[in-house]
Amino acid sequence: MQLKIMPKKKRLSAGRAPLMLFLCQMISALEVPLDPKLLEDLVQPPTITQQSPKDYIIDPRENIVIQCEAKGKPPPSFSWTRNGTHFDIDKDPLVTMKPGSGTLIINIMSEGKAETYEGVYQCTARNERGAAISNNIVIRPSRSPLWTKEKLEPITLRNGQSLVLPCRPPIGLPPPIIFWMDNSFQRLPQSERVSQGLNGDLYFSNVLPEDTREDYICYARFNHTQTIQQKQPISVKVISVDELNDTIAANLSDTEFYGAKSHRQRPPAFLTPDGNTSRKEELRGNVLSLECIAEGLPTPIIYWIKEDGTLPINRTFYRNFKKTLQIVQVTEADSGNYQCIAKNALGAIHHTISVTVKAAPYWIIAPQNLVLSPEEDGALICRASGNPKPRISWLSNGVPIEIAPDDPSRKIDGDTIIFSKVQERSSAVYQCNASNEYGYLLANAFVNVLAEPPRILTSANTLYQVIANRPALLDCAFFGSPLPTIEWFKDAKGSALREDIYVLHENGTLEIPVAQKDSTGTYTCVARNKLGMAKNDVHLEIKDPTRIIKQPEYAVVQRGSTVSFECKVKHDHTLIPTVTWLKDHGELPSDGRFTVDKDHLVVADVSDDDGGTYTCVANTTLDNVSASAVLSVVAPTPTPAPIYDVPNPPFDLELTDQLDRSVQLSWTPGDDNNSPITKFIIEYEDAMHEPGLWHHQTEVPGTQTTAQLKLSPYVNYSFRVMAENNLGRSLPSEASEQYLTKAAEPDKNPTAVEGLGSEPDNLVITWKPLNGFESNGPGLQYKVSWRQKDGDDEWTSVVVANVSKYIVSGTPTFVPYLIKVQALNDAGFAPEPAVVMGHSGEDLPMVAPGNVRVNVVNSTLAEVHWDPVPLKSIRGHLQGYRIYYWKAQSSLTRNRRHLEKKILTFQGSKTHGMLPGLEPFSHYSLNVRVVNGKGEGPASADKVFSTPEGVPSAPSSLKIVNPTLDSLTLEWEPPSHPNGILTEYTLKYQPINSTHELGPLVDLKIPANKTRWTLKNLNFSTRYKFYFYAQTAAGSGSQITEEAITTVDEAMASRQVDIATQGWFIGLMCAVALLILILLIVCFIRRNKGGKYPVKEKEDAHADPEIQPMKEDDGTFGEYRSLESDAEDHKPLKKGSRTPSDRTVKKEDSDDSLVDYGEGVNGQFNEDGSFIGQYSGKKEKEPAEGNESSEAPSPVNAMNSFV
Repeated sequence: MQLKIMPKKKRLSAGRAPLMLFLCQMISALEVPLDPKLLEDLVQPPTITQQSPKDYIIDPRENIVIQCEAKGKPPPSFSWTRNGTHFDIDKDPLVTMKPGSGTLIINIMSEGKAETYEGVYQCTARNERGAAISNNIVIRPSRSPLWTKEKLEPITLRNGQSLVLPCRPPIGLPPPIIFWMDNSFQRLPQSERVSQGLNGDLYFSNVLPEDTREDYICYARFNHTQTIQQKQPISVKVISVDELNDTIAANLSDTEFYGAKSHRQRPPAFLTPDGNTSRKEELRGNVLSLECIAEGLPTPIIYWIKEDGTLPINRTFYRNFKKTLQIVQVTEADSGNYQCIAKNALGAIHHTISVTVKAAPYWIIAPQNLVLSPEEDGALICRASGNPKPRISWLSNGVPIEIAPDDPSRKIDGDTIIFSKVQERSSAVYQCNASNEYGYLLANAFVNVLAEPPRILTSANTLYQVIANRPALLDCAFFGSPLPTIEWFKDAKGSALREDIYVLHENGTLEIPVAQKDSTGTYTCVARNKLGMAKNDVHLEIKDPTRIIKQPEYAVVQRGSTVSFECKVKHDHTLIPTVTWLKDHGELPSDGRFTVDKDHLVVADVSDDDGGTYTCVANTTLDNVSASAVLSVVAPTPTPAPIYDVPNPPFDLELTDQLDRSVQLSWTPGDDNNSPITKFIIEYEDAMHEPGLWHHQTEVPGTQTTAQLKLSPYVNYSFRVMAENNLGRSLPSEASEQYLTKAAEPDKNPTAVEGLGSEPDNLVITWKPLNGFESNGPGLQYKVSWRQKDGDDEWTSVVVANVSKYIVSGTPTFVPYLIKVQALNDAGFAPEPAVVMGHSGEDLPMVAPGNVRVNVVNSTLAEVHWDPVPLKSIRGHLQGYRIYYWKAQSSLTRNRRHLEKKILTFQGSKTHGMLPGLEPFSHYSLNVRVVNGKGEGPASADKVFSTPEGVPSAPSSLKIVNPTLDSLTLEWEPPSHPNGILTEYTLKYQPINSTHELGPLVDLKIPANKTRWTLKNLNFSTRYKFYFYAQTAAGSGSQITEEAITTVDEAMASRQVDIATQGWFIGLMCAVALLILILLIVCFIRRNKGGKYPVKEKEDAHADPEIQPMKEDDGTFGEYRSLESDAEDHKPLKKGSRTPSDRTVKKEDSDDSLVDYGEGVNGQFNEDGSFIGQYSGKKEKEPAEGNESSEAPSPVNAMNSFV
């Protein structure tokens, strides 16, 4: 018997079978695998993937974007209808469609009004296989109308009366959020007595004198447009009996005075809703909100019940001090009668609300895409429910099916479309619409008729490796239409595999339940349908299992010895195992005593801690095995020598004198092991609160065997004792019997009490709770109390469970509160707690700093001053002030591109600060904001200031081009940072002779608009040094230097070469050299023989040269001075280097020292790194010194250079 998967087709009998029987026999829809290559090839009708919501409220200040995205093969085209008729977007210049998409973009920001485009829009995505449609998208612009002007008369009423302040906000889209605040934008506190209703009105169950104020203001916040509208303030005055009697005394007789009682107590009465009964209708899935607000004195308390039922536990919430009952995710089962009961000391009333839950349509079975092959059958099912029951209607390609083109393979039966013997032309997109009076559902589902030959999607020649005697699964993912049949063959044998040995799954996978060695081989998967065949080969290898043939064995060794565990592994030769050792199921200790080799684990110098279970784990890529052995460590064989060790544990622990707060513990010491016991350590365990955890209790001397122990209430004590000597501490004794102390009130209150707000209208009170040991009894709770620090209110208190936080809602913004948290349990209260101060939540500051002034200090620094913001408007802890400043434009370039804003923050209450690093000659803008713990307040008005001009940077470049015999041309680029308006350039230059001495300095002014200048009438073959810089009105900038040489006169050079080659010239030079040599020899001989120089003669003329003072003008060194005088115009020969041909001087190529260009090493550098004084000091002549020619070097110095 061949192993195959066949599609299970059935046909209808001649007489029409019941629909349910037909659907049970129908073939399941063909699933298209999510294979990218396959999806690229298959045609597919359009599917809507993204669309705007049905009820789309837009912001009229922004462009309208109506989304419609769809996929299909080929890609679909898009069209729109508006209010049921075709919407020609080409005729409206404000409307564009996103490329490759159906999304509409309506540009109303440049022109046009949002109201013009109100309406119902629907998108259609179409290709050759059908058309999908979107929901009806209703476009409406949001509205935030102003409050109607009205004159509100002041309200005066007696202490204790009820009051309703109407809000009646303007009708907006969507509806606004209502809240009440005062003139200072502080939320009005609400309580069981004063609260806001669902309609926005403010209800007072009874008024008190502190309710008197002139600024009850109702605000409506329209979130969509981020606007807030304000009602006119309402003035309320509550008069007491004394004030009322004063008024009566002025107008009425004495008999009409009120008594001393300020107001009369009265039973509850409902302010809303009216009457004894009312009705409420809500939709399934919404939040059901029921409200009852009552007046009375004292203030009534509200309770809720459901008649003939209970309130759902997980979906019921109480809001507004239990005046509002909310049930989330409401269902039809929540319909019924709900009763609210208002009760105070004088009576109770109730109101019954009859709730009916209706339902917009919701899916029971939504239609799913259907992929069929020709001649197959199928069905689309569209089943929805609702209250009332929705009506089901069908469309085909967006057209009501009643008027759509006829399809003989299609039959409609209510919520089901039945397809029989479909053809490729049967492909279409069907829409199911389920609607009732509360809404509608629209779903697209396509029928795609495909005729596709089989394809196998599993990679060819996939290799599977399996351990012997385990299941093997060979994949054969496939696709085809009609659904192919799958057969498996092994090793190209002619007969298919039999199902008594193998299991073939519906997805094509072949399962071998128990793979053996002979299962190894090549398996071929063959997929066939009437359009063709496909096959694929996969390979299976069966591996030997990994086994441990020599397992580690149980070992008992003495402390300090060595132990070895063996673990020998046998495995398939094609797999590489890794062997890991574990101790007690964890990693081995990182200790050099543990050594692991191929088959062994060796532990040297075994200690007691080494005892435990050792496991050998062998892993391969396909399997793993393990084996374990236990190591027991025992003490070595005792020797006659005395044992010096820690004491043995104490024993025979006994509890006596058991009182509420103390007990006496006694024990018998263990052997001290030849070292006297110095002390005993007593520990306790609290089995009730922290079982298994031992705490230090006390210590007593080693000579004492009893201890009086102090106890805490409501603790289940156990004690143990340890002995200690000079060698260490013993093991703990056995635990004593348990002793449960009686409960008592807490001895202490929680610590770390803080009050900080997380929102502008709340106060979060936190504390560190007591632990179980500190609770002193069952039923640990906390009494949390608070009141405003600066008010006259009484303490408000609430008792909470054993938690660490309580949130007080409805607080004014950033108000100081006094807070205390007191512990209590079933036995009573802890001592009165300490009072700490906290603050309710911060809100963003409301006011910007004023009177912002800017004082420009210099071209890069400005000082900013501002007036401090009033503390009340900061609404939080003042963190400081923040300056935002940015360069609006450059005074020079007029570039209006805004640069990135910079921020400077000044901590605390500073009202001035410096702005460094500004750019000269630029326009800046800045504003100042105050910062609190919540964030920044509004910005002050932008302040504009300008920085003055600064000196420019050096010119960007300086090049010398076109050298001639008597001229050089300079080219340059302006400074990269002019820092102002350039007025001119200054060029200074001077010649340099062959000994690096400088000639006269020429100063030349060049107009600022020039970038090229030619110097004429220069000396030929002469090096010049140039100094070049730019100037603004602020002064001169940094200079740039350069050197260049005029060209050589070719005729003179030729003459020099001719003279140098003449014989007489060569002879003359040889004679001069010989004369110099003879002169040097004579000088050398005279020096060695003590010959007298002129200086020597001068010295001999004096009787005692040491007595004679040395004066600079006594002629002592006259000859030397004479030599120097003779050489005044013959400067010494300097060592130098040739200038490179490119007329630049490189530091690394020059032998010149900086000393050669200045006095010593005291040269200076400009800010840009250029060297100042290279030609300064003794070596450089100032321009005022006149022109000096450079002549031949001194012969004396020349001789010295030879020596």
